[in-house]
Amino acid sequence: MESMDIDPENHLQRKQSLYNSMDEKFEIQKEMYRGQQYSQIYFARLHMMRTLLYSLVPNWKPHLPVCTVLGLEEGKECIIVGTLYKQMKLKPSILDEYSKERSATPLVKPHNFMHPDDHLVLEDESGRVKLGGTMITPSVFVTGVVVALHGKETSAGYFLVQDVLDAGLPPQTELPLISGEDKYVVFVSGLSIGSSTCNPLQFQLLVDHITGHLGDEEEQGIAAKIVHVVIAGNSVEIPHGLLNGQNLASKDQSRLSEPIKELDILLTQVAAGLPLDIMPGPNDPANFALPQQPLNRCLFPGSSAYNTFRSCSNPHSFELDNISFLGTSGQNIDDLEKYSEAKDKLAFMERTLRWRHLAPTAPNTLGCYPFTDRDPFLIESCPHVYFAGNQEKYETRLLKGSEGQLVRLICIPKFCETGVAVVVSSCIFSACSKFLGLRTVLVNLKMKTPPTELQNRDLAHVYMHAHLCVYVYMCVCPYSS
Repeated sequence: MESMDIDPENHLQRKQSLYNSMDEKFEIQKEMYRGQQYSQIYFARLHMMRTLLYSLVPNWKPHLPVCTVLGLEEGKECIIVGTLYKQMKLKPSILDEYSKERSATPLVKPHNFMHPDDHLVLEDESGRVKLGGTMITPSVFVTGVVVALHGKETSAGYFLVQDVLDAGLPPQTELPLISGEDKYVVFVSGLSIGSSTCNPLQFQLLVDHITGHLGDEEEQGIAAKIVHVVIAGNSVEIPHGLLNGQNLASKDQSRLSEPIKELDILLTQVAAGLPLDIMPGPNDPANFALPQQPLNRCLFPGSSAYNTFRSCSNPHSFELDNISFLGTSGQNIDDLEKYSEAKDKLAFMERTLRWRHLAPTAPNTLGCYPFTDRDPFLIESCPHVYFAGNQEKYETRLLKGSEGQLVRLICIPKFCETGVAVVVSSCIFSACSKFLGLRTVLVNLKMKTPPTELQNRDLAHVYMHAHLCVYVYMCVCPYSS
């Protein structure tokens, strides 16, 4: 295809890949809102996860009976399966808006609502019971997680937890055999076009590199190996002052549409050369509740004219050459950070995989559609690459499951603040490459753990393991100070 040529003189042909979208379960098509509450999505989650946990119990504690909350007997050890609820002292409540004693409430840091007095409750259809003991830590869990617990009821009326079983990583399809040719997938998020922190020249630099309009023949050859681009949310930022529900003046209407028009111009350049997926984020003109539906193609008259342009849902699931990708624009991970604790964002991502649920805090503290007969956020198949957009910094780690699963976890930073894009490769590399004229350092994961932060603005890291490598490079605009 002529539009895919990078350099007509040398006939550099962009590599191709087989793409398969798996976003069907995140699409809201035949669903009908009839005033239903969220109890049904919790029931669907409990039903699916309990069936799974029941199948794991015989290999975990075969000698113990499985009981319901209502069937607990004091001092008798057993296993109960249910949904966790976290009682939080500092959890925000809409009722506080109307409380006369609101001024007496201590100020809470907006990034985390943990308190030492928080405790967990387990509930099923029969009832609920307060949990105690040192084996289950409230700071680790959140409302909505389904677990199996080994313990016994005490005379005080709470359930003393002696062991915890979560679902663990779901089964994973084998990675395809190495084909011998290098292919790259570019991930970028948080473009925030229209914001005060956005530098249009910076994103244009990335677009020029992806499309092969930068660098010498060697760099153009590398760009020709980029087979897909994923934009993981928060592509534009609309001035909040314009969104007050009042009629807009003509000059304000242009201010409202200008960021989207600018984004469309840039995306058209990318879509003219290679496949592009764009996901909605919390700041984009899309529905607020998860799963966010694809951005309307009418917003992108230029880029949507190409069949390479795809407006996708958030969460987004797809396959490239039988390598599975799953990710979000970051709302699920950011919400976990507010209501639980971990050493880094990758730990939150790992927990969602082990709990087999993309957004366990939905619908309690994270908005979601009130599904009646299913929970689309359940993770039935383990991805090979799991990403979260709009994070503060770049991080990556390789997660290994008990059954041989290998998952590349990636935190994609906000591009408007960091200028960092992430490139995932499907093959092993043995030589250094250059991106945008920046130095590249190769780190073999079999030898040591790579650093998680860029130590230098001119340094790009390559993280490798098995079939999947991760490149990080800074897009430093030569025109900026």
